[in-house]
Amino acid sequence: MMFTDEQLQLRDMVRRVARERLAPRADEIDRTAEYPQDMFELLRELGLFTIPFPAEFGGTGSAVSACLVVEELCRVCYNTAYLLVVQWTPFAAILGGGSDEQKQRLLPGLASGDLRAAISLTEPQSGSDVSGIKTRARRDGGDYLLSGAKIWCTNAPYADVILVAAKTGEGADAAINLFIVEKGSKGLEIGRKEPKMGARGVPSCPLFLDDVRVPEANRLGDERDGFRIVMEALNHARPVIGARGVGLAQGALDHALQFIKSRRAFGQSVSDFQGIRWMAADMAIQIEAARALVYRAAEAVDQGLSGHEMARLAAIAKCHATDTAMQVATDAMQMFGAAGISDDYPINRYFRDAKVLQIVEGTNQIQRNIIARALMGKAGR
Repeated sequence: MMFTDEQLQLRDMVRRVARERLAPRADEIDRTAEYPQDMFELLRELGLFTIPFPAEFGGTGSAVSACLVVEELCRVCYNTAYLLVVQWTPFAAILGGGSDEQKQRLLPGLASGDLRAAISLTEPQSGSDVSGIKTRARRDGGDYLLSGAKIWCTNAPYADVILVAAKTGEGADAAINLFIVEKGSKGLEIGRKEPKMGARGVPSCPLFLDDVRVPEANRLGDERDGFRIVMEALNHARPVIGARGVGLAQGALDHALQFIKSRRAFGQSVSDFQGIRWMAADMAIQIEAARALVYRAAEAVDQGLSGHEMARLAAIAKCHATDTAMQVATDAMQMFGAAGISDDYPINRYFRDAKVLQIVEGTNQIQRNIIARALMGKAGR
C-alpha cells in the first residue's frame, strides 16, 4: 500500500530513534528482565502512545500508523514495542465499549501515558478459550464482587487499571463482561512475574480476585455486550501484533545479513554461497508477504471494517506474520551457526521473542480456527 507523507515521516523518525536510543538498551532489557522505565518515558516524550487513537486524544486515528511505529520498534527491541501494545488493547476496548464517563475518565491519561493499563482474559483452565472463563462477577447492591484467578496478565504490576473479564448471570443468562478494576482494590492480589523465555522486559503475572468490589459504573457496556467488546478489541489489535512479527522478522534478517557478510569460510564470504543466498531471498519474500497482509488488515481497521470479515483479515495477518517471524528467526539462527546460541549475539533474542508471538493474543491455532470458520462455517453443524 501507499503511505502518506506524514506516515513516512513518522516511520523515519521512529526508525532513527530505534537505532540511536533503543539498540544500545535492547540486549540489557532482555538479559535483566527489568521493566524498561526509561523506554516508557521515551515513548511518552515522543507522543507515541496516542498514535492509533482519535485526534481528540492527540492521535492520528490510524491503525496503519500504529503498525508502522510497532514494526520499526520491534525491528530493534521487542520489549519497547510491547510497552505500546499492552496500552493499546485496553484503550481500544474502552474506546469501543465504554461509557462517555469511562472514556473521559481514562482515555486521555492512557493516550498520554500518564495512566497505564492491562487486560486480563486468560485463566489456568481455559487458555485460549475466552468463553470458558470461570471468574465470576456477582451482583451486590449497586456493585459487583469479582472472584477468580487469572494468568498471564501482562503489565499488571504497573497498571493503574486492569480490564478483567468475568462472567455474570447463571445458565442461559450467563455472559462475559469486562470490568475496570483499579490499582490497589481490596481483594486484588498480583502474583509474582512469570520467568518467560521471551518478552522478558514487560512482566506477565497471575491475578487473584477475592470478592473485589467493582461499581457498576466500571462495567464496559451492558451485561450482554462484554464478549463482543473483547473480541472486537482483539480484532483491532491483531494487525498490530502482526506488525510486531514483521518487525522481528526484519530485524532478524538485518542481523543475519550483517553477520554472513562479515564471515569467511572455504576461501570466500559466507554470503557468496548459493544456499545462503537463496535462504536470505526466501526470508525476504516471506517478510514482504507478511508486511502486505498486515497493512491490508490495518487499512481495513482504518476504514471501519468490523465483525466477521475484520476477524478473518486480522487472523490471517496475525497468523502469517508471526509464523513468518518464527521461520525467519529460525533461519537466521542457522546462518549464525554456533554463534547463534551464544548470548554474545542478539539473534537468539529474536528467536525467543518470535516464539512468544505465535502464542499471545490468540494462538495461531486459534487464528486458523477463525479463518476456517470464515471459509466453511462452524464445525459440527
